[in-house]
Amino acid sequence: MTAWEDDEDADWTPPTHLPLDAQRMGLNRSVPDGALLDFAGSLDPAKPLHRVTAWVMLVVFAFPAALYVVRILWGLLLGF
Repeated sequence: MTAWEDDEDADWTPPTHLPLDAQRMGLNRSVPDGALLDFAGSLDPAKPLHRVTAWVMLVVFAFPAALYVVRILWGLLLGF
């Protein structure tokens, strides 16, 4: 038996960083939501670039929601 024949049974998929709840819902890295969760779960808070990436992701996803809330409050206050 050769060395590459031993490797045929090995699982070559990289480890997943998805939470157990996401895995139970059937998410994996091949669907957009699962890929985003896997990417965010792989960030290491000890690395400065990963912290910057996490803050950028937070701003990108929270900014439209914050604008929507401001628009609703603006409409309520001005009576539109």
